[in-house]
Order: sequence, then C-alpha cells, then structure tokens
Amino acid sequence: MFRTMLALGAAPLALLSVHAFAEEADDNSTILVVGQRDRDISLDARGLSVSLGDAQFEGVNARNVEDLMKYAPDFFVRTRYAGDSNGVPGFRGTHSTQSARTLVMVDGFTVSNFLGNSFAYAPKWGVVGPGEVEQFDVVYGPYSARYAGNAMGGVVNITTRSPERTEAFATVQAMAAPYDQYGTHDTYYGYSAEGGFGFRQKDGPWSVRVSGRHFRNTGHPQMFYGLTPSSSTAAATAVTGAIVDPKQAIAGSPGTATNPLFAAQSPAKITQDQAKLRLGYDGASGVTGELLLAYWHNLDSQTAPDCYLRDANGKAVCDGLVSIGGQTYTASGANWSRTVRDELLAGLKLAAPLSDTVEVQANVSTYQILRSDGFTSGSWTNGATGGAGRLSRQGPTYWWTADLAATAHLGNVQLSGGTSANLYRTDLANYTLANWRADTDKAFSSRTFGKTRTLAAWGELRVPIDALTLTLGARYEDWRAFDGGLASLGSSGAVIANRYDSRHATGFQPKAALEWAVDPDTRVQLSLAKAVRFPTVGELFQGSLNGDGTFNADSFDPNLKPERSTDANLLVAHDFGGVKLTGSAFWQRVRNTIFSFYGFNQNGVSISNYKNIDVTRQYGLELIAEARDVLTAGLDVDANAAWIDSVTVRNDAAPAAEGVQFPRIPRWRLNGNVRYRVAEPVLLSIGVRYASRPNTDLFGLQRGDTYGYTSELFALDARVSWDVTPQLRISAGVDNITNDRAWVYHPYPQRSFLLEAGWQL
Repeated sequence: MFRTMLALGAAPLALLSVHAFAEEADDNSTILVVGQRDRDISLDARGLSVSLGDAQFEGVNARNVEDLMKYAPDFFVRTRYAGDSNGVPGFRGTHSTQSARTLVMVDGFTVSNFLGNSFAYAPKWGVVGPGEVEQFDVVYGPYSARYAGNAMGGVVNITTRSPERTEAFATVQAMAAPYDQYGTHDTYYGYSAEGGFGFRQKDGPWSVRVSGRHFRNTGHPQMFYGLTPSSSTAAATAVTGAIVDPKQAIAGSPGTATNPLFAAQSPAKITQDQAKLRLGYDGASGVTGELLLAYWHNLDSQTAPDCYLRDANGKAVCDGLVSIGGQTYTASGANWSRTVRDELLAGLKLAAPLSDTVEVQANVSTYQILRSDGFTSGSWTNGATGGAGRLSRQGPTYWWTADLAATAHLGNVQLSGGTSANLYRTDLANYTLANWRADTDKAFSSRTFGKTRTLAAWGELRVPIDALTLTLGARYEDWRAFDGGLASLGSSGAVIANRYDSRHATGFQPKAALEWAVDPDTRVQLSLAKAVRFPTVGELFQGSLNGDGTFNADSFDPNLKPERSTDANLLVAHDFGGVKLTGSAFWQRVRNTIFSFYGFNQNGVSISNYKNIDVTRQYGLELIAEARDVLTAGLDVDANAAWIDSVTVRNDAAPAAEGVQFPRIPRWRLNGNVRYRVAEPVLLSIGVRYASRPNTDLFGLQRGDTYGYTSELFALDARVSWDVTPQLRISAGVDNITNDRAWVYHPYPQRSFLLEAGWQL
C-alpha cells in the first residue's frame, strides 16, 4: 500500500501543481509533441508523440541505450538486467512479449526483429551505445500511413549524433547490482567503455563518425528450478537446503514452481562489442545521403548455476535423485549454456529535391545474423564434465527492408506517397552434441525454416483549412509467407521434412487525422486508423523445443490469421509557457489477436502456444506534464500517469477469458523525472516508475508477487551529475533505491548502482 500511495503521489502531484507556476509560452514550442522543444521530431507525429533529448537524458542512469526511455509516458522496456538482449518495448496496452507490434529504427533503418513475436525477438538495441544518441522519438499507435502495420503498438526511432566539426568522445561506466533472493546472495558487477570520433569537412559536404563500445556485465539469475516428485525406488541422496516460497504455494504458481526450489539459473556473464561507421553527405544542391554500418557481438555465458542443496558432507548437489524428509525428488534443469552471436546492420539512404516543391527519399537496409550458436548441456553434471548437450544454430537468417517516398508541397497542401518492401528469413537447426561445449561431433536433430515478404504502397494528403489541418492517408500491404517447413529425424534415423503451403493475405489500412489550433497555445487532434499486423515467420514456422530436444507441436501455427486493429486517439495539449499539459484518450479493438502464454517446463526450457484470440479491446487515459523552472530556476519536471482497461472481448476457443483484463497489462502506469540544477555544474535528478499488478495469465487466475508472475513494479531512482570542466562530466546514480522486488515472470533488478565519467572534445 505504501508503494502505491508513494507512486500515486509522486507523478500526479506534479501534474496537478505545476499550473500555478506557468510562465509565458515559448514561441518555439512544438505543441503536439511531448518532450524537447528545440528539435523537430524525426517521425510523422500523429496521435501521442514524444521526443527525448539531452535535457531528458541527463536525468537517467543509462547502462544501455533503451534505458534512455525509461520515464517516457505510458511506455516501458522489459529490461531484466544491464545487457539483457530480450528487452521488448511496450506501448499502452501492449503485452510485454508482443515484440512484433513495435517498429524500432536507428537513423531510419529497421532494427525490429520481426523474425518472431516474443521476448526472444526484441529489437536490436545493441547496435547503438547510449553515448552516441542525439534523440529518441516515439509515436504511439498506427496513425501514419508511412509505417507498416507492425506499428500497431507504436514506432521508435533512435537518431545518432552527426558530427558538427572535428570531435571526439569517451565514456566509461562501472556498475554493481546486489541480489538477494531465495538461496542466492551475491553482488554482480560490470563495466563499459565507449568512444568515438567525428569529422566534418569545413567547406565540403562529407562527414564521418566512427564509434565503438565494449560492455561486460553479470546479470542476476533469471530462473529458479523446482524439484519434481519421483516414484523411483533407486537410491537417492539425502539433502538439505531446498526452499519453499509460500507466495507460490498460496497463489498456485504455474508449472512445477509450487515444488521446493533447489537451484537458481546461472548468472548471465555478458560480453558485448559494438563498432559503427556513419558516413554522411550534405550537398549544396540539397542532396543528402547516409551510409551506416554497425557490427554487434554478444556472448552470454551461463556456467555457474547456484545450487542450494547440500548432502551430509556439505557438498552441493545439483541434479539427480534426492531425498527430503522421506520424499524422493528429481533435480533437473540447472544446465550450463553459452550463446554466441555476431550481427551486422548495413543501411543506405538518399534524399534529393526534384524541384522547388518536390523531394524524394530512398532507404535500403539489411540486418544479417552472421552467427547465432546456442550451446546447452544436457544436465548440470554434463555441464561440469563436458558431457552431452544440444546446439541451436541460426542461419542463414536475416531481413531486408527498402522504402521509396516522395513529398510534394503544392501551396499549403502537402501530398506524400511511396512504396516499401521487406523480406524476413529464418533457418534454425538443432543438433545433439557429445560434448556440449563444441560442435565438432554434432548430429542433426531437427530444423525449422521459412520466409515472409511484404510489399506496400501508401499515400497521404495534408490540407490546412484556416485553424484546422486535415490529413487523410491509406496504406495497402500485400503479404506472403512461403518456403516454410520442419525437418526432424524419423524412427529409422532418416530426415523427414514437412513443408507448409504458402500463405497470402492483404491489408488495406485507412488513416485520418484532424488537428485544430484553438489558439496559439492550445491544440486538439483526433486521429483514426486501421492497421494489419501479419504473422511473423517465427509464429508460423519456428517451433520451440521440449526438454528432450523435440519440437513442441503447439508452439507454432502455419495457419495463423493476421491481427487487424481499429484505433482512435484524442489529444488535447495546452502550453502555459513554463508548463505544458497534454491529455490523451485512446481506444483500440483488435480482431484475431495473436497471443502466446509463455512458461517453462521442468527442464527450464521455454514453451509457448500461438493462437488467435477472436477480439480484444483496450482504452485508456493519459495525462502528461512538462514543467520548466518550476518554483525556482533550474527545476524541471516531467511526469505522466496512465489508466488502461484492456480485456479479451471474445475468445471462442476459451470463453472463460472473456471480460478478463489482458495479461501483463497494468491498470495504472506512472513515470516521472525531476531534475534540479543545484549549481551551474551540478544536476540532481529523481525518477519514479510504477505499474500496478496485472494478471499473469489469460484467465486472470494467476496474480502474484513472486517468481512466475508479473507483479507490481515500483522503482525510485536518483542521479547526481557534475560538469567538472566543459569537457569532463562525472556522475553517480542508484536505481530502485527502496530495493523493491518486482517480477516479469523473471526477476527485475533489485537496488543497483552506476558510476560514469564522460569526456568530449
């Protein structure tokens, strides 16, 4: 109760009190964009739109680039620890594993991983370091015809810095995260070093920027393994140390979690290396161009499960038959693993004026997963001794995207249109290994593969009529899934391949927006849209594995229907000068929602089941305050509150879900950040993040505040930054000061610390 009252008091108090201290309006303010006012948003701002820059970034403890958005309105990223590569963004009523409902770009190049739709297909945040970000832009909902139906949740674009002159920068970080849960008591450490240089011709069109980052961190355990009752009469080792979580036993946690816990998953030792080249051209004739190359290497090593059981001699017991109080159990799942990935983003974009009134833009990019090898031991003993295991090898896997657009300014009327295309391919093979650490003697086990492609055309007309501006648009997408199949070993040892029929579907997506400038400081905007989100290649063809390495037959469905949404957003914004208030009301109805409840089997392997839900619906209210120099010079406040009602309306396959709040969607979400410049070189900031407890499952039966559930979240953060010189800045911060224990099935971080020093030339 205390946490709820504190969160409710932190953000809304700022919302309600700032009006009294409003000053004169800033003529440069952009009324319908929340956030920074000195730069244009890089996205087509329709509906609620947010732009974040240096002023906001200064108040954030950012270990990774996605952290920079942690206080954005009605928004979150599912980051479980620093270096987590499964950070799925969520908008409003978007489930925290519906990754395919968000379009994420870096400098306009797609880094959304539409190979699947789950926590395992998060955007490729790792190709960007936090030190090179100039601007974060977010648009909520699919209200612009420019963006694919995957913008059903929203759009994010990360703009990296373009050199203004000859320049250089370097940033180093040190991080620590104490963790105390069940039988695990430890502190995990990490560091990063990021740097780069830029050059711009003094009297020429060319610029270049080269940057890189090395990141090392150990993330706390993400899973805890339960003992399985056994009827075996074989000899069992008598042990002590098993832990029973009473919250799980009372609430009825899914799977085997109600059994005594015997081990924690190994901490994840993360090593990431990133290198980037950005080449720019800005010609006097108006022709501009950009080439971007980004390489990302990621190593995730988990070779130290924390085993709680002890035998009579005090030796750790991590697997096998064990006996506790006369009851025999099987301990399994505490495996060792190592995942290695090498990935490459390459993109090229050009823009040129064809005349004084017409300009064209072209953009093509590819993201190549050059290597993705996941090695897993068959048991704890095999992990320790180099015994048998499995290898999951991805490749060839990639995606290509291309866009061509033109904009014509016909007096006050703006006419835009274009075409786009994408191709996604996945190919995953599984092997058995005699030694889980090496692939020298691998033996084929199974394989899934498939492709999707989308062709699109869009057009948009923007017409000002006195104080009104009317925008009409439409997008048409033609989607095809093909070359999908599954191969596995038959009983005779021969490879048996099953191929699936090609799929084809289309989607017509009309858009409309009416914007009313009530007066110079007040704007009202109504946005309407339809959107179609086609199934990903992973949902159609990419099966997940059971504990024995075979495919879970229900984990994918080649006959899934596309998601089709109808959306509306009413936005009212008023600028009081020093204070800007924005209110938003949104509504969305989705037919054939693609949903999968995720869990873990007795071996700690994720399992899922993709199906269509007939109809889901969400609506909500958002209130956002931006205040500058409140009460005293140098005190800035950004605060927001959101209320969301998201339910399953119709589900013929499981009627018991109807009328129930959709999983992982909180009723309340509040974010806020207060920044105060104590003296010219010193900035203090306080941040708050709150989300009320949602349902964990589709039927609303699983609600808890422990492992296996999605819980209430409350985090209070602080940061102090000191500009020692114009070139040198040092800062220190702590996240989750109150050490709140929150869960998104997995545990979120507990209290964590960050030290940072940055230098720029």
